[in-house]
Amino acid sequence: MSTPDRIDDVDALRGFALLGILLVNSMAFASAFYGLELSDPAFGGILDRSVHFVIALFFEMKFYLLFSFLFGYSFTLQMRSAEKSGEAFVPRLLRRQMGLWLIGLAHAILLFHGDILTTYAVLGIVLLTLRNRSDAALFRLAKWLVLILAIIWGTLGILIALDPMPLDRSAILSAAEAAELAFRGDWQAVIGQHLTELNSVWIILALLQAPCALAMFLLGLIAGRRKTLARPEENKALFQRLVRSGLWIGLPGAAIYAYASIIKLDSPIAIIGLSIGLISGPFLTGAYVGVMMLFFGSKAGQRLRDLLAPAGRMALSNYLMQSLLLALVFHGYGLGLIGQVSPLTTVLIALAIFMVQLFTSRWWMTRFAYGPLEWVLRFITIWRAPQWRKAAPAR
Repeated sequence: MSTPDRIDDVDALRGFALLGILLVNSMAFASAFYGLELSDPAFGGILDRSVHFVIALFFEMKFYLLFSFLFGYSFTLQMRSAEKSGEAFVPRLLRRQMGLWLIGLAHAILLFHGDILTTYAVLGIVLLTLRNRSDAALFRLAKWLVLILAIIWGTLGILIALDPMPLDRSAILSAAEAAELAFRGDWQAVIGQHLTELNSVWIILALLQAPCALAMFLLGLIAGRRKTLARPEENKALFQRLVRSGLWIGLPGAAIYAYASIIKLDSPIAIIGLSIGLISGPFLTGAYVGVMMLFFGSKAGQRLRDLLAPAGRMALSNYLMQSLLLALVFHGYGLGLIGQVSPLTTVLIALAIFMVQLFTSRWWMTRFAYGPLEWVLRFITIWRAPQWRKAAPAR
């Protein structure tokens, strides 16, 4: 630990999660076809589909779960911080969630309609109401949230497969072309398209991401209570079990999900594959946690941890900065490259952005106590101006 309540491994995991979220979100910025029932006809080659397959296999439906798990884990750190400061936790948490919701709302309207912060803000209040339940009760709730959601989507996929309706391909193509045109427009057109997209995105968030995110919140809360990530040496066996479960359950399920969502995108099999992805996603996410925690114990892992941790300490600022940079590349008030960049080039752009963030985060965190938006959120949380610059070391 660099400070009593700051766990470098947690920060590094959060930095790792930023990479996966960036890779997935970059696909949504690059193509108006992302999330539709048809793939982009401009990029339908073997290489293009292979890149999408890799993203779906290893990143989609996994890294927002990792971020959610870490949110639940950090919830316990917030509780300890409030206890140490002698402040009431509930008002403090409510202010924090309101600040997060406002930041997320601005993000959704101005930069990216796929924002997750507003969902986290609401679910954080749900987590607050559940914080005193036993670990066993929280685990059961998390398990049933995922299982019931997967059953619902699986049943829906089967019903549609039994009585399929032909896709209105012309309508889908027209919608994608209209969205692409709007995103290539000025800032007013882009904001208008974000507002249009939000009408459907809210439904997807409520019926897909939110229950899974809440389940991972609960698992993170359990892990935070037990200080699982703060005691890696004591939990090696647990991390190894997570890796094995990810290999035997998570990875095969992710492969089915990727095949269904890329190769069978225009059929009901895609929905059935989604239900399998919902079940297997937490297992692969757990494997990522296990692999990274075991690796951080090595010399090479410590170097990686030290590289990722500063980005994780200012994850909120980096998350919004990712959206801003992607918007400047793909939206009309920037380069306006939406629909013109191949999936592979999009991945390379995302990796370049992440590398820049790693080094700028390291520079920033050596000089300042918080990231820019972390400072704002901290101000709202404690309702007074926190320290901005780091104190000079004593000589």
